[in-house]
Amino acid sequence: MKVQLQEQSLRLRIDEAELSRLLDGLPVDNQTRWPDGKTERQQLVLGTTSGWRREDDGWRVTLDDAEVRAFAQRLPSRDGLSLILPVPGDEALQVLFDVDVRDSVRHRRGGKEGRA
Repeated sequence: MKVQLQEQSLRLRIDEAELSRLLDGLPVDNQTRWPDGKTERQQLVLGTTSGWRREDDGWRVTLDDAEVRAFAQRLPSRDGLSLILPVPGDEALQVLFDVDVRDSVRHRRGGKEGRA
């Protein structure tokens, strides 16, 4: 999982293998070990509703299972799923979830990217 964070915008991009894990009910993780020896983890899971939760070692974004499954049927696509998470007393956090379009093309079209 690739995590891009800038101000109040968070982008989570996964590949087809990670999408399979997610659709099988398994979490997708990104972990970074810092120079002080601590590990920070970002996790993506499916649930009945979308949301965000802080964990002891990082955070977890939950995406709506039905929305992700419908999105997966439309792949490959340059469009992702958007989620707005309210932030008390501040600007909302905008989350974009997408699947790497090049990986989707290779995976779903048998490597025929760019052919008519």
